[in-house]
Amino acid sequence: MARTITAKEVYDEYQKGLGFKNQINLFETVKTNEDFFVGKQWEGVVSNGLPTPVFNFLQRTVMFALSNIVSDNLKLHASAFSATADRETTERMAEIVSAEFDRIAEQVKLGTLLREMGRNAAVDGDGCIYAYWDDKVETGQRVRGAIACEVIENTRVFFGNPNDRKVQNQPYIIIAKRRLVDDAREKAKKYGARDWEKIGPDTDDSDHNNENLTDDKVTVLLRLWRDKKTETIWAVETTRDVVIREPWDTKLKLYPLVWMNWHYVQNNYHGRSMISGLIPNQVFVNKLFAMSMLSLMTTAYPKVVYDRTRIAKWDNSVGAAIPVNGGDVNNVAKILDPAPISPQIAQFIQMTVEMTQSNLGATPVALGEGKAYNTSAIIALQKAAATPSELTRQNLYQCVEDLGRIFIEFMRVYYGKRKVYASMPKDPQIQMAAQFAGVPVNMEAPQEFDFSQLENAHFTMKLDVGASSYWSEIAAIQTLDNLLQTGALPLTLYLRHMPRGYIPGQDDMIRELEGVPQIAPSSSNVPNDIVEIPGETPGTLTEAYRQLREAVMQP
Repeated sequence: MARTITAKEVYDEYQKGLGFKNQINLFETVKTNEDFFVGKQWEGVVSNGLPTPVFNFLQRTVMFALSNIVSDNLKLHASAFSATADRETTERMAEIVSAEFDRIAEQVKLGTLLREMGRNAAVDGDGCIYAYWDDKVETGQRVRGAIACEVIENTRVFFGNPNDRKVQNQPYIIIAKRRLVDDAREKAKKYGARDWEKIGPDTDDSDHNNENLTDDKVTVLLRLWRDKKTETIWAVETTRDVVIREPWDTKLKLYPLVWMNWHYVQNNYHGRSMISGLIPNQVFVNKLFAMSMLSLMTTAYPKVVYDRTRIAKWDNSVGAAIPVNGGDVNNVAKILDPAPISPQIAQFIQMTVEMTQSNLGATPVALGEGKAYNTSAIIALQKAAATPSELTRQNLYQCVEDLGRIFIEFMRVYYGKRKVYASMPKDPQIQMAAQFAGVPVNMEAPQEFDFSQLENAHFTMKLDVGASSYWSEIAAIQTLDNLLQTGALPLTLYLRHMPRGYIPGQDDMIRELEGVPQIAPSSSNVPNDIVEIPGETPGTLTEAYRQLREAVMQP
């Protein structure tokens, strides 16, 4: 049992975290960066009649760098180490986990989450994804619940050790959330909190860094920490004065969040954003444009100087006659030419924008503005332009790999027994059951899998994270095609290893090539009982056969 913790203790730690963020001026930095990114670049500036133009090249530069990093569809793949003792069982588990990764990625919209996290890291300095278990999700099976994820701003995450950016090394982590007072009270009442009625909205002195204070919301603090006895992650949820939910054991061995810095800062878990160092360039361009516009508005048009003693009033009407009281008309009026603007201004503006973008890899060729004299050269230059962001891309890949390990923890703890779609285990009993059912052993079919085996099995998961273009079905298909054309691969193996969805009737082709008769599944050709094998665990073969029978009876 973890130690008891009070709401005051959590709130004091939260205030300590706020103090550190204020010390490094994080809140003001994030606000300034966000304003410049969305185009509010004259916020708080007294213009005194000066034009306030915005030529937001920062946003285009940031979005270009971001698209280079997260534009590819990333894929998680679990594989077994070659040193594993029971490699066959481990490979099957890895296959099931990999298939579950694909389903989770689609369910939580992993691509969208990564783009949002990358955007936050580029603009604010840090990106964070928090994973949690949603027990309300219907799965269509006997067990309910699924993994859910959300992106959290760096201003709402507090590390217990702010000098270490590694998540799993933290003594504790606090996540601050804004919740409706009624929802917080309802949740506290649900978990049996005695003082749930004391939960009230935040006041001006409760959080000095929150500009969105309203009279119907309260700051809820989720504190996570690793218990030394159980070596698992515990959690408690509180407000400033009330414990909404008493400490509970999540049974996870890893903190369920990943953290990414755009640029590392030594001895600080907060990084430096891409925009912070570019704001002076943006201000310089905006000011040059503003002063040039003011100059054009005041001096760009010609001025007419005329002799008032001879002309009472000047008439600018087109085609109008101007009367002159005698004398020579040559010295009656004169047009003053406007003062020209130095061409260096336009040159400096263009040079500033181009050099800023080029230093970040956003060259004209990479942005699609170069002339395609040579296709290979254009591609080579675009790849070279992406080199400065390669380190940030690898940091993102590491975050995805860490997120995959967190997903495995949730599978181990919360999934229980679920039906999965995978190949049949290579086991003599399964082989015998397959013969009765008339199903190829290598055929994938729905079957029940106990995910708690991820705890007891002696194996280590290795996660391969990469762009889909490098680790993809397309690359696999091309390789299989080449092997088939050269005769190095039989047609049967070609069909077995072909990814699903590309060849209609793939399983029927495999049956026909293997000589398995395609008999319609019915109770007449599938026996109902199987004699148990002596020395084996009672019911093992019967259970395996039952799963196969359900598989072949599928419509």
